[in-house]
Amino acid sequence: MTALRAVAWDVDGTLVDSEPLHLRALLAASRGFGVDLSDLRDDEFRGVHMPDVWRALRSRMPADLQETVWLDAIAAHYIGDRATLRPLPGAVETIAALAARGIPQACVSNSHRAVVNANLDALGITRFMAFTIALDDVSAGKPDPEPYAAAARLFGLAPYEVLAVEDSVAGMTSAVAAGLPVAFFTTHFDASIATAGASPISRLADIFRWF
Repeated sequence: MTALRAVAWDVDGTLVDSEPLHLRALLAASRGFGVDLSDLRDDEFRGVHMPDVWRALRSRMPADLQETVWLDAIAAHYIGDRATLRPLPGAVETIAALAARGIPQACVSNSHRAVVNANLDALGITRFMAFTIALDDVSAGKPDPEPYAAAARLFGLAPYEVLAVEDSVAGMTSAVAAGLPVAFFTTHFDASIATAGASPISRLADIFRWF
C-alpha cells in the first residue's frame, strides 16, 4: 500500500453537522424573496454546490432575482446562526491527533469562503489547516475533480498520497476522479454506494488505519 502523507477534509456533513443550518438558511433566505421551499427534502441538496442548487430552483424564484443576491442572503443567514453549529463525533479529536503526528491537513469544500471560515471557526480547527479550498477558488466545484486536484498541488504531493475524507456522493466522485484515495464517511448513505477507490468508514477515527 502506498504511504499516505496528507489529509484533505470535506467540511459540511463530514466535520460539522451543518446540513440542518444550510437548509434553514436556504429556506429563510428564499422566504425573504417570497418563495416557500418547505417542500424540499432534508437531504435534497446534500453535497451539491450552491450554483447547482440555484439552477435547480431558478424556476421557482422571482424573475428579477439575481443569483448573487440570493446566495449572499443565504450566506448571511448561515453565518448569523453559526453559533448553533456542532462538530460531528470525533472530528476535532481526530484532526488534533493527526496534527500531533505532523500530518498536513486541509479542507476542501463546496461552500463559499465566508461559510467555510464560519464552519472552521465554529469548530476551532482553523489553526490545524495548511490551507482551505472553497468554491470561490475553483472554476468548477465537486463532483468535478478540480477542487481535489488543486488540493494535491497545494500540498506538493501526488494525488495518490493524499487521503480525501468525504460524506457525499459528489465529493467522493470529485476525489476519485482527481486520483485521491477516499475514506467515505457513511453517515448518510449505505456503504454499498462507495465507488472503486473509496473505502467506507463509520467513524472519523477509522482514518488512522491509513497512517
